[in-house]
Amino acid sequence: MLTPNLTVNAEGHLCFGGADTVALAKQHGTPLYVMDENMIRENCRGYESVIAQEYGGRGLICYASKALSCMELYRIVDSEGLGADVISGGELYTALKAGMPAEKIVMHGNSKSDSELHMAVTRGVGRIVCDHLPELERLDRIAGAAGKTVNILLRIKPGIDAHTHDFVKTGCIDSKFGFALETGEAMAAVKAASLYPNLNLVGLHCHIGSQILETEPFAEAARVMVKFLAQIRSELGVTLPELNLGGGPGIRYTEADDPKPFGEIIRAILGAVKESCASAEFPEPFILFEPGRSIVGGAGLTLYTVMAKKTIPDIRTYVLVDGGMCDNPRYALYHSRYEALIANKAAAPRSASVTIGGKCCESGDLIGEDMPLQEAVPGDTLAVLATGAYNYSMASNYNRNPRAEIVMVRDGAARTVVKRESYLDIIANDI
Repeated sequence: MLTPNLTVNAEGHLCFGGADTVALAKQHGTPLYVMDENMIRENCRGYESVIAQEYGGRGLICYASKALSCMELYRIVDSEGLGADVISGGELYTALKAGMPAEKIVMHGNSKSDSELHMAVTRGVGRIVCDHLPELERLDRIAGAAGKTVNILLRIKPGIDAHTHDFVKTGCIDSKFGFALETGEAMAAVKAASLYPNLNLVGLHCHIGSQILETEPFAEAARVMVKFLAQIRSELGVTLPELNLGGGPGIRYTEADDPKPFGEIIRAILGAVKESCASAEFPEPFILFEPGRSIVGGAGLTLYTVMAKKTIPDIRTYVLVDGGMCDNPRYALYHSRYEALIANKAAAPRSASVTIGGKCCESGDLIGEDMPLQEAVPGDTLAVLATGAYNYSMASNYNRNPRAEIVMVRDGAARTVVKRESYLDIIANDI
């Protein structure tokens, strides 16, 4: 099985986190997102333990909200000692409503509105990552009006090729995010930030991309960033105490994927930081990481009901389900590959090769093509694995489909943490 929390019971049903997925689909309906709380907590503790063992605890793990944002998830990661990385006023509001301490929140975004910056400033967010020069000016004005001094980091493009999909590369010079090192833009931003009376530059941030399966891109980014910290000290006489190295460790979406364990990735990063600091005689900074997918991706799956099966002779067989790109747009966006099972036939061999199609009025509304699957018939329960990240968070009401429910499973028991939308919810803002 793709992850250790997937098992098959005596009835031949797929179980996830100890819960029978067929029973969950019957009880809660489909489409249905299912999350394994124990796995989420284990992943949080794994990151925390590496920081403790390898770096004396001199760091903060901030869960990347964009992977999956809901109040119960913030409560879980907060209880495990993590902070949160938020990218919008909505994510910030959700985290604060869930009780996440504001000082453990990092506010991101390459195009923050004044209202979002005002919320972050007045609610006491611990760090705001600034993306461009006009934002520095706006943030200084907002902080001054509120009588606050704000801790900021500058987002730097370290020029690292992360060997991932072009849409999720963020560390190269041709990216909408941050200040480029190669052009001198990053050093100019450091100098500019020091001139604003209501901004306190405490460090640098970088993020090189998502679903990265190797260690070396991360380690190289760390070396580049420490070198820049040392350059800032040399040229400006300023020793910045913090370095945020973002997130991006990949997960196993298919049997063919072979990601490095995130513990190995973090050890490689911390090793590069320590070696680079020693070489530059620079004090080791307080380190922040922002993992998202690697905490929740494998801890989730999505259940659907098979509605129909269509065979086009000598071309393909479609298995059509009651969801699709409205609850999982990643195949339409990136051609991301998944593993799927017929949950009520999980013990049977996956002898068919099918294209899983959704219900939306788009030819591109697919969850996958040429996927191995058990023989499917209408009424079967289909499970798509490793959907805990970037599925609910990217879901939409396209074709006015209600967003699906999320249930959290712990030791076989399930509870609803996000209710299924109703048609009344969909028209709630119509006038």
